[in-house]
Amino acid sequence: MGKLNLLKFPGRNAFRDPYPAHVMKTRASILLVACLTPVMADEWKAPKPADKVAANHFHVPEGLEVTVWASTPDLYNPTNMDIDAEGRIWVAEGVNYRGHNGRRPDGDRIVVLQDTNGDGKADKSHTFVQEKGLVAPLGVGVFDNVVIVSQPPDLIKYTDVNRDLVFDPAVDKREVLLTGFNARNHDHSLHSVTGGPDGKWYFNNGNCGAEFTDKSGKTFRMGGDYYKDGGGDWFVNTRELAGKKSDDGFMWTAGFSVRMNPDGTNAEIIGHGYRNSFEHCTTSLGELFQNDNDDPPACRTSYVLEYGSAGYFTREGKFYRTVKRPNQDHGRNHWRQDDPGTFDVGDIYGGGSPTGIVFYENGALGPKQAGTLLSCEAARNVIFGYQPEPQGATYKMDRTDWMTSNTTGEFDGADFTGGSKKEENREDGSPMLFRPSDVAVGADGAVYVTDWFDPRVGGHGDMDESCSGTIYRVAPKNFRPRNPKVDLNTIPGCVTALKSPAINVRWTGFEGLKAKGEAALPALLEVTKDKDPWISARGIWLLPYLGTKGEEACKELLSAKDTRQRLVAYKALKRAGKDILPYAEKLASDPSPAVRRDVALSLRGQPADKSAPILVTVAKGWDGKDKNYLESIGLAAENQENEVWTALKSALSPGDAKSWNDAFAKLTWRLWPSAAIADLKARALDSALNDDARKFACESLSFIDDRAAADALFDVAGTDNAAVKAEAMNWLFMRGTGAWAKFGMQDELKKRGIYDPDKIVLTEAIFPGKPEKTNFTVADVTKLKGDATKGKATAQRCVMCHQLEGVGPSYGPDLKGWVSRQGAEMAAKAIVDPSAEIAHGFDGTAINLKDNRWIDGLVRSNGDPVIVTTQGGLTQMVPRDRIAGMRGMGRSLMLNADQLGLSAQDVADVIAWLKTY
Repeated sequence: MGKLNLLKFPGRNAFRDPYPAHVMKTRASILLVACLTPVMADEWKAPKPADKVAANHFHVPEGLEVTVWASTPDLYNPTNMDIDAEGRIWVAEGVNYRGHNGRRPDGDRIVVLQDTNGDGKADKSHTFVQEKGLVAPLGVGVFDNVVIVSQPPDLIKYTDVNRDLVFDPAVDKREVLLTGFNARNHDHSLHSVTGGPDGKWYFNNGNCGAEFTDKSGKTFRMGGDYYKDGGGDWFVNTRELAGKKSDDGFMWTAGFSVRMNPDGTNAEIIGHGYRNSFEHCTTSLGELFQNDNDDPPACRTSYVLEYGSAGYFTREGKFYRTVKRPNQDHGRNHWRQDDPGTFDVGDIYGGGSPTGIVFYENGALGPKQAGTLLSCEAARNVIFGYQPEPQGATYKMDRTDWMTSNTTGEFDGADFTGGSKKEENREDGSPMLFRPSDVAVGADGAVYVTDWFDPRVGGHGDMDESCSGTIYRVAPKNFRPRNPKVDLNTIPGCVTALKSPAINVRWTGFEGLKAKGEAALPALLEVTKDKDPWISARGIWLLPYLGTKGEEACKELLSAKDTRQRLVAYKALKRAGKDILPYAEKLASDPSPAVRRDVALSLRGQPADKSAPILVTVAKGWDGKDKNYLESIGLAAENQENEVWTALKSALSPGDAKSWNDAFAKLTWRLWPSAAIADLKARALDSALNDDARKFACESLSFIDDRAAADALFDVAGTDNAAVKAEAMNWLFMRGTGAWAKFGMQDELKKRGIYDPDKIVLTEAIFPGKPEKTNFTVADVTKLKGDATKGKATAQRCVMCHQLEGVGPSYGPDLKGWVSRQGAEMAAKAIVDPSAEIAHGFDGTAINLKDNRWIDGLVRSNGDPVIVTTQGGLTQMVPRDRIAGMRGMGRSLMLNADQLGLSAQDVADVIAWLKTY
């Protein structure tokens, strides 16, 4: 087998300037010979006995039970799975994960597990494919005899021509469907491919970013400031891509979702600005949901507004930290919820490590579970359950612990708990070792969960040398599996597949029925009448492909009483490439905000003279509050904001600038039109308006990417109103040293006294070194009973770095709910020896000034100037030309208990009080 470097590209230009055809042909031949040897058995053996959490330790909804379907040695370190029509589970393995790359010399595998006797347990396991180039792939999707593996930089397509479930290069086919995805052996990279109800394929990539070209020849540039962070092999310089438009004419940021034809043509970006959405899922209504990781404590589960940004990066690809507002909540800052251009955050639940996700619609679990979103949370040893309810243009997301091994509320071995440095708690049933990596619905209607099983999750590492893995089944008690027979050569067989609980099996039914054309129409019309709304929706998606009668049947559903049918019918026509403008005009005043939202989104890219009149109607239906509704209008207007805003102003007749109502002011804020600069300046200077309205006008100006907006804010900064003046100056500094730096505003910033690097006086701040030893241990603290009353008084020493009850700087992590999240022992460890584990996102940086002084602190913005906060909450702006160098400190910015003058009893008291805070 060949060397791993045969799979590497020589540099990012490989994606921009392809090799000559004869060179590519030669490389392809070398790769096939070197890397594609069929593997019937895996010679590597784990060095330790396998282990798992006992099934009887799990809590699931009443009437359901958990059983072990398969376990090591049938599979190892499962990262992702898919389930085919015959109930076989295909697993992507990550034995060579992160720092253990090379642990399995022949590379990682895609393994197939089967229950051949129908007793509810796997009794057969074999390797489909193993390659040296497979290094902890994070996605596998099975579409009949086509298997898609997500292995950066490539999306690899294996076609099992002879259908023997073993890849043989002499018979079967292997091709790189798409390439250009960062980064190999990195969690924030390329994830699984799933089939949508529209016949498209969907996949996502974390904030490592990408530069890829689809089979239609369009290149997408997904950039941001996250570059060569967290290890792995990087193929694309995402910083160079930040702020560049893609060939579709739009600007995207890293962390994104893609929708495309199965042959790799007509790719679309349908969401971006994520941190690391490990997986997403589509429903039969065509709605996209995902979970997303964070810099603690703001993990989220959310509905993805089509084309929208989750907010991790700014429009220019800068980190959210660079635009943090004074005293802004971390979650709102992390996902930029107070900025225009982001979709609704959904459910923020705190620190964690979300992984696989699936939407359960129909199957063995019964109607009570229908419409349940299941989201794996590996750091919290749980699969969250949601039943999203439409709420305006988004969904209400109430969370439950749907499947968990841990009901104590204490967690360990995760980034948000400070990590873990030793392997522990391996005993049978330990709740903290359940690390669900994926969840899927089988063709039999049961739910299946893969468990990574490890003391540590996140932090770019793993600790379980046995590489143990388990697949659990969640089903009704005494459940006997039955996988309906699927024959894709017949219309009834395709309908059976379309009705399957398994998402990629449903996709094969869609493809089969689409290929049969008008002959399938009678059967599909019956499907659209199914009492199950999820199954009914699946039939609607196919109607536009089934001739004139099918298209007319779809159009008739635009007047259906059921909102879901109108929603799907409209999306189906759009997705099938039909002219939707006549129907957009009709549905722009639909009673449902969700339908009106989708009408707006469908107009994205349409000429303004056609879209603007319809968007006027949509805008009239806005309640002035719904964030996603407003965002859908903004997304529809992208690249034509001036034209759309002018049309809205003319049609909505808001009057002169001082007479605008709040709704029109917010529409202007979201559209960031340069055509509104004069009006916004007038509002900001109008003393007849209240201060809030004037400050909001300043904020609105700050989001307009035009030098004239900066000039207007400079004029507003000369006002006599102290509050408005301060607002204008704050935005001028933030934008002038950030997004507006390209306008060369330095001289004007100096002149106005907003930012003069020559006049900045820097204060040296050297953080004390870590003592060689501590006067007491964590054990000394945990054996003591704390006094909460005394602890509240003692905790005032923490106010120099932490905000407590509204007092103090936001220098250290938020302590509200801190102890309840990570437990008393971890809290004691953090206070006694804070450098043992550094909270993610609070790594210290030592800045060496050219005058040989030092500033140790937390870097808030790494631009020019560098903004750094030091102990006590002192924030300084450090001009770049005064910096000799910067390096990570490798230790905590928090003083330990001894340095704070705390005794073991003091620490116990503080923890007792923090339990109540």
